Amino acid sequence: MTRNIIICFLYLLTFNVYAQSTASQNVTSIEFKSEKLDTLKKIWIYLPENYQQSDKKYPVIYMHDGQNLFDRETSYVVEWQVDESLDSLKNPEAIIVGIEHGGNKRIDELTPFSHEKYGGGKADTYLEFIVKELKPHIDSNYRTLADHENTGIFGSSLGGLVSFYAALKYPDTFGMIGVFSPSFWFNKKIYELAEETEFDQNTRFYFLAGTAESEEMVPDLKNMISLLTKNGLKPENYQVKYVKDGEHNEAMWSGHFAESYLWLLQ
Repeated sequence: MTRNIIICFLYLLTFNVYAQSTASQNVTSIEFKSEKLDTLKKIWIYLPENYQQSDKKYPVIYMHDGQNLFDRETSYVVEWQVDESLDSLKNPEAIIVGIEHGGNKRIDELTPFSHEKYGGGKADTYLEFIVKELKPHIDSNYRTLADHENTGIFGSSLGGLVSFYAALKYPDTFGMIGVFSPSFWFNKKIYELAEETEFDQNTRFYFLAGTAESEEMVPDLKNMISLLTKNGLKPENYQVKYVKDGEHNEAMWSGHFAESYLWLLQ
């Protein structure tokens, strides 16, 4: 897949294809007013099946592009089937918070640095929204394990980029990082920041990339892994998977969500 096709995909994610709803009964949604973003965000919330019958507290994973996680009706072609995956796994249990992307503001929200052609670069504000507005709301209204080791952030493409950036910017907040098909090409400053940042040595990363995504995807990810290991990331704290012939799409990400989830929460 060429870079131009990937760019088209980034924009097309802002549109939905009509289909019948497939969200499970364990998924609800709320409208959340963000002062940081000056907008109303739809937030999808998946609760473990036994949440209402127990008094236990749960880890929380924040995921981007919430439209694509649970419901075929709102997804871009294919949903991740996060709810079906977790309903079938049973354990370990976690709360999943899906944040809908900002439509034509998606590139702004999910990129830490701007691109000379595609713009963007406003991820700091987006992450402030998650850390200072959304997370306190979730922790106050649901039974959560709010500490670093039990708080994750997860995404693909630009969502993978911003999840990785969140680990660097908020190392005391996020301890489980899911990075699928990260768009490290968007601005090479992300490598400089990674080289300069000291992250919590208990932070766990799961990286995934397909060999058929673009010419840059696998080499870029290998370069980042090399940099992180030189900077002290322990082998037991990260997992990397290269999917043979894997393409830059929801189908690949959906197909590997469960295994990454299990590894991060093991």
